Amino acid sequence: MSEFLPSISPEIASIAPGFRALSIRVAATKLTVPDFGTQQLQAACGFVQTGGPTWADAHLQAWAEVFRTFGAKPQRTPCSAEALRKRVLKDGGLPAIDPVVDLYNAISLRYAIPVGGENLSAYIGSPRLVIADGSELFDTMKAGEPATESPEVGEVIWRDDAGVTCRRWNWRQGVRTRLSATDQHMWFILESLPQMPLEALHQAGEELMQGIAHMMPGSVIDSHLITLSCISAEN
Repeated sequence: MSEFLPSISPEIASIAPGFRALSIRVAATKLTVPDFGTQQLQAACGFVQTGGPTWADAHLQAWAEVFRTFGAKPQRTPCSAEALRKRVLKDGGLPAIDPVVDLYNAISLRYAIPVGGENLSAYIGSPRLVIADGSELFDTMKAGEPATESPEVGEVIWRDDAGVTCRRWNWRQGVRTRLSATDQHMWFILESLPQMPLEALHQAGEELMQGIAHMMPGSVIDSHLITLSCISAEN
């Protein structure tokens, strides 16, 4: 695979000092072990109910503070990892969605970390994490119908050349780049703050890559650690 790295605006450093992410790209083969993702999701739900990792509360609280910094209300629109955790604690588990989605949701729960999974073939240009100016377009669903909305000015978003792919950093993914196990070009982003040990971030990425390799033997997978210091050095 050719070299690929998402970009992060230097402005993010003032909102989330110490932010780092693991970017994982997959050239996927055919799914041959479809039940693996659901099995991992069920196990991760059980782990959350027993308390989860020791850093979970501190890490998710740090994400809540970051959301407040750019004007989001984490009680109403929490980071994706917190939203999944709340559902598990309330309902006792999560329904299966898709083998690959189930797998990356399992990683999110097990490591208390926001994990995004995207269909890279649907991207127009490369992913980038930026501060919204409010003019960007985000495709979503409302009342079961396709709809378009715009982020708030100052909101942290992931986007490509066509528009917003995820609102409020990692709160809600768009429809256009939504991932499924039938997609051939996949991109995952595991996003952490300093309250999560760096070693744990690498472990989460390794577990995700091993899971993809098990479900889709022969897939080509690469990963890169992205830090704000790397981004600053490039600008």
